[in-house]
Amino acid sequence: MTSELLDADEFALLNVEAIELGIHLDGAPQVRRAMVTTSDGEISALVWGGGDPELVLLHGGGLNAHTWDGVLLALGRPAVAIDLPGHGHSSWRADGRYDPEVIAVAVGESIATLAPRARAVAGQSLGGLATIALGGLHPELVRRQILVDAIPAEPITPDNPVGSFLSGPDSFDSRDEIVERAISFGLGGKRSAVERAVTLNTVQRDDGRWTWRHHIGQRPSEISISPDFRSLWSPLEGYRGRITLIRGAEGFVSQDQVAELYRRIPAVDVTTVETGHNVQEEDPVGLAQLLEGLLRD
Repeated sequence: MTSELLDADEFALLNVEAIELGIHLDGAPQVRRAMVTTSDGEISALVWGGGDPELVLLHGGGLNAHTWDGVLLALGRPAVAIDLPGHGHSSWRADGRYDPEVIAVAVGESIATLAPRARAVAGQSLGGLATIALGGLHPELVRRQILVDAIPAEPITPDNPVGSFLSGPDSFDSRDEIVERAISFGLGGKRSAVERAVTLNTVQRDDGRWTWRHHIGQRPSEISISPDFRSLWSPLEGYRGRITLIRGAEGFVSQDQVAELYRRIPAVDVTTVETGHNVQEEDPVGLAQLLEGLLRD
């Protein structure tokens, strides 16, 4: 694993990932990092392609914008993948609050700057819940909601794989230790993909130990995220654009929750894919194909 190279150039392995996914590229992918100053701190994002962004992507809790790399390599459309507040290269919130309604403020301001005419906002997990909140705050920025294994359901149980994984140690002897832990929790897809994700989501401390880039993992005692997202039913039911749910068959959204979604929003589109919760990492090409169809629709 070329960790040293990646620490110097976060885009160094995009071509390797493309080859692994069977994607042919003509030259290096066109992607750059951008920073936006918002009323709630600095927001960082990856801007893909040279045209007007057609899609905005919001990652899940404990991840960062690079979780969408494989999807965007396969999709080949201009897009913006945002680091949520407290994640990746975005600012940490002093109060440690990362509820969807809270982080949607800075996310909305960054979309207004980087992708005000995007045709859709797609969010996975916490990013999906933030998409719902943003659709209530600024529907003009969310022309279509694409929710990836995210729904305003009853409280998440503390023993779910992602919650259990993030509640573990806040530092490690090596990145390999983190990779093994992620694989043991069934997160991230293939080992090579997990290695890339861990490399791009960790930093080395002065004492030589490795820790997360995100606030949630580095300072867990400072974090406040409500496990109950049922208040988001209101903005979702009030949203007037199209709503699509892409659900992992082994993810967090149950069949009963899908039935509740249909009851509340009969016109919703629901597609189930054969993955776990992190659809974008387990089947990036398949998810890109679904997104391509939605953007054409």
